[in-house]
Amino acid sequence: MDNLLGTVIWNGKTLGDLLTLDMLASLAGSIFGALAIVVLGFFIAGLVRGRLVRMGQKYRRLDQTLFTFLGNLSRYAILAYTAIFVLNTFGVQTTSVVALIGAAGLAVGLALQGTLANVAAGVMIILFRPIKLGDFVEVAGQSGTVKDITLNNIELATLANVQVIVPNGKVWGDVITNYSVYQQRRAEWVFGVSYSSDLKLVEHTIREVIEADPRALAEPAPFVQVNNLGDYSVDFLVRYWCTSSDYWQFQADIKRKVKEAFDAKGIDIPFPTQTHLTVPA
Repeated sequence: MDNLLGTVIWNGKTLGDLLTLDMLASLAGSIFGALAIVVLGFFIAGLVRGRLVRMGQKYRRLDQTLFTFLGNLSRYAILAYTAIFVLNTFGVQTTSVVALIGAAGLAVGLALQGTLANVAAGVMIILFRPIKLGDFVEVAGQSGTVKDITLNNIELATLANVQVIVPNGKVWGDVITNYSVYQQRRAEWVFGVSYSSDLKLVEHTIREVIEADPRALAEPAPFVQVNNLGDYSVDFLVRYWCTSSDYWQFQADIKRKVKEAFDAKGIDIPFPTQTHLTVPA
């Protein structure tokens, strides 16, 4: 054993020289200090994340998705600083480590440009909130109800209850149509009648049918006017307002009700016809 301790192992020093009591005490202190920093770092990271997530859950007007993202971001940032403090405890020069991490991050970023673009777009969507969970939207040529918003993509459920996943890059870089933001929507129809019809009777009938429906709003003011003299019909442009939740069914019901009212009052709805002439031989 004495021969082993007396062996020169580094810079003229023997193993016995290195394994001094002071060195062991210093190493033990560094280990305990590092463990204390790790425990404290995880505790603070969990505490901060939990506070932010609970803040989003407590106030309904705040977007829970945003606060969940901020909580996770804060947790990772605190853990990263914890790792740097642990390395400092052991005397590691963290400047070079940070530079190495930066170089590695650059290489990873170049390899994952598309994914990182989606993440960046996801951050913008979460921060500026052009869409929220439960909204009915049209994005990137797809329409449906928003079921989930993540940093990478958005999940939609179409009217046929089919799942559609849209990358955030396509959502943020394209036009976003959100049908759920405003509480009221304007329904619009075009009703064509024959040239022989009584136009005052037609207008009265349309107004009577729509205003009898409780879903039709008196304000903003409705619009019922002749707007086109077609090849075979006089076209009425009709615009009434309703709540956004009633829009689709209201629009469909009024078409049927107006058709039935026209039939009951003998108002003719023309349709194009073709006359075939027979040329004598």
